[in-house]
Amino acid sequence: MQFSLKRAALLSASALAGLAALPALAQEAPEADAAAAEAGEAPGTEIIVTATRRAVSLQNAPINISAVTAENLKDQRVDDVRSLAAFTPGVTIQDTGPRSTGSIVMRGLSASDSSTFGANGDNTLATYLGEIPLYQDFKFIDMNRVEVQLGPQGTLYGLGTLAGAIRYIPNRPDPDRWEGTFHARVYDVAHAKDPGFVVDGVINVPIIPGKVAFRSATGYFNDPGFIDYNYLLKTPGVSNPQPNRPGTFFGSIGTPQQIADNFYSYADANFEHTFTSRNQLGLYPFDGLKVTLSYVRQQTDTNGRQANGGGVFGTGKYEAPWRYLEPAKRTSDLFAAEIEAELGDIAQLVSATAFTRQKFKSSVDVTDLLLDLDYDYELFPAFSGYTRSNGENEQFNQEIRLVSTHGGPFSWVLGGFYNRLKTNSDYREIVPGFPAWAGIDRPDEVEYASYVRTDTKEKAVFGELTFQPFDALTLTAGGRYFKYDAYVIGGQALPLFQTFPNINYRSQPGNTGKDGTVWKFNGSYKFSPDLMVYATYSKGYRIGGVNRVAPCQLPLDPKKQNLCALPNERSFQPDSTKNKEIGIRASLFGGKLRTTLAVFHIDWDGIQLDGQTENGAIGITVNGGKAVSKGVEFSFNARPFDGFSVQGNWSYTDAHLTEAVPGLLQINNPFGENKIDGRPGDRLPGSTKVSGSLGFNYEFPVGEDKMTLSWTSSFTGNIFTRVGARAGGEILPSYTTHRASIAYSVDETLEFRVYADNIFDKYAVVSVSNDLTRRIVNDGVVSRYYANSVLSPRKVGIEMTKNF
Repeated sequence: MQFSLKRAALLSASALAGLAALPALAQEAPEADAAAAEAGEAPGTEIIVTATRRAVSLQNAPINISAVTAENLKDQRVDDVRSLAAFTPGVTIQDTGPRSTGSIVMRGLSASDSSTFGANGDNTLATYLGEIPLYQDFKFIDMNRVEVQLGPQGTLYGLGTLAGAIRYIPNRPDPDRWEGTFHARVYDVAHAKDPGFVVDGVINVPIIPGKVAFRSATGYFNDPGFIDYNYLLKTPGVSNPQPNRPGTFFGSIGTPQQIADNFYSYADANFEHTFTSRNQLGLYPFDGLKVTLSYVRQQTDTNGRQANGGGVFGTGKYEAPWRYLEPAKRTSDLFAAEIEAELGDIAQLVSATAFTRQKFKSSVDVTDLLLDLDYDYELFPAFSGYTRSNGENEQFNQEIRLVSTHGGPFSWVLGGFYNRLKTNSDYREIVPGFPAWAGIDRPDEVEYASYVRTDTKEKAVFGELTFQPFDALTLTAGGRYFKYDAYVIGGQALPLFQTFPNINYRSQPGNTGKDGTVWKFNGSYKFSPDLMVYATYSKGYRIGGVNRVAPCQLPLDPKKQNLCALPNERSFQPDSTKNKEIGIRASLFGGKLRTTLAVFHIDWDGIQLDGQTENGAIGITVNGGKAVSKGVEFSFNARPFDGFSVQGNWSYTDAHLTEAVPGLLQINNPFGENKIDGRPGDRLPGSTKVSGSLGFNYEFPVGEDKMTLSWTSSFTGNIFTRVGARAGGEILPSYTTHRASIAYSVDETLEFRVYADNIFDKYAVVSVSNDLTRRIVNDGVVSRYYANSVLSPRKVGIEMTKNF
């Protein structure tokens, strides 16, 4: 039995402006009123953002930023980052369901194939909860706003960024008043058996008035799911996964009696059960000092992918063909301390210290990958396989920042950052019944095993200097120096060829490291309080690292299966972007119409790409090629008369390779070349070229109460699943969805809302796992390796919010 090069090929295949200038929350009232006065507006009409590390009105922010307010988050039922893209231009988020955060792409900066498994982190962008960098999609409970910044941010933030940053800004403990909120939602999901519900609440307790306060936001999300797994094996290793042999892709899997004998069904497997809790203790011992201690926990469970099998065996739009349930469990615990201290009239000190532990457990059907290795596994009629994966991430980070407060034409920000991320993962492929059938003494039935341990440390100093020679002109220059070191030890094993109970890994450590600099130049000019032009030229980066593959022990033994990385395959280098953009912000007709228009051009060099080792074809990251992303982003908010508003955004992004990348795409081709080059002009995958949304909101009195009607339509343009949509790639069609709600408010403390999302129950494929060359019949066995992630169907519900 010879290891096939197919294993890794198959593994690797597997805004600008805020939406509405709604009133800022009470905790930011002083900053909001000052910003409104500066902009010539009435108090309480401005959104305050802190992306520049200073509180400024959104309309006066000289950078590319979108702000989604607490009111918008509530009205549009944006529960987490997966729902954010419709309201932020320049961002594409492929919602692959509760198994993961989803794939987030800013301004087209992605070169990886799409996947139905999504991702739990993305190192092209930074995600922050308050001042704390994180790698988890915490629910948007009790958020003041969410800020989305497009473009590199490494001169202002601890985490260096290639494409941008997303910041969740939570409400903080208030030591001066008791307050709380209770919220409940019940809804029906089309194609689901049971209803869904959400229950969450917020409580703020002034323990020592004016000095100490506690705030807790806790919720439970129970989404029923809508994907049915109809061909689950009753007895793995005994039940026949495909009684009808030889099979055809769209033929029957077996007779009705064979189906009843071998399979069982599980409805709504892609359910989501998420518990989340954010707890903050605020300490305010004297004026000029604020300390916030936080503990955040979130746990998400599901039993399957939000995907179908592309019609294999005649399965439908909301049916999965896989032989096993594919559960996943994600748990995150975050401990943080944030300190803000005024250092006289010179500067403000901000310190953020955090420790995060994340645990992942998951399992998937791996049968088709193993069959494609051509080990003749199909000779065992009951052959099937599944994975068992366990992972844990531990992260400690410290960020210290000084922000000048002395006034004058010069202002500055100076910061330091330290981050240490350790990962630990174990992986097994289990083949029930096969070892006994093959006469192999392997009771644990493990066919393949691997482990990886990594330790990455990054240090950086960063800062910006701003010069304002006169009120209308602001000039900023920034820089960052970074250095990282990465260590890995990992190993692989084929236990079927080893004596039970041993699993003997071939492993060896590896390491890499690098340092470098990035920079930023920004200028803005206010022609009037209602018109500002800004321009930015900046460099972004993401650090390199070590590949999670055991290094080769040279010289190689030609008589053994070598699953290892050669010296030039052990690590990968940073990639970088150079971002140029010009933007215009305008407030017209006395503030009744606010618009932002920006154009950008990004050069991407040394792209981190999916590759494979020469020995064993194990999936690794490599550097190669160049790309460009250029486009236009536009958003507006209009209030033609009291109570009525119209909001919209539109973006166009052209992201494509500008340099050939040899062997970029792997395909299933048993009769010839299985590598396809990426070519100049090939469009990058994972993001839309055109997207936009348009929303209406009408608020009017009903006696002493209030009613609000809203409607939002969102357009998502087509998406390429692979670079250039070649080598079995696809172009996923564009689609439009609509959502609406009717809310009735009583005394500003009680609100009832009836709503519908995806009103017309639009069906759309949002992501694909594996390419069309995987839709094959192998020795009479039909592959179920190909998968389509699908859009969530219509939801209709009612919710209630009570403030006290």
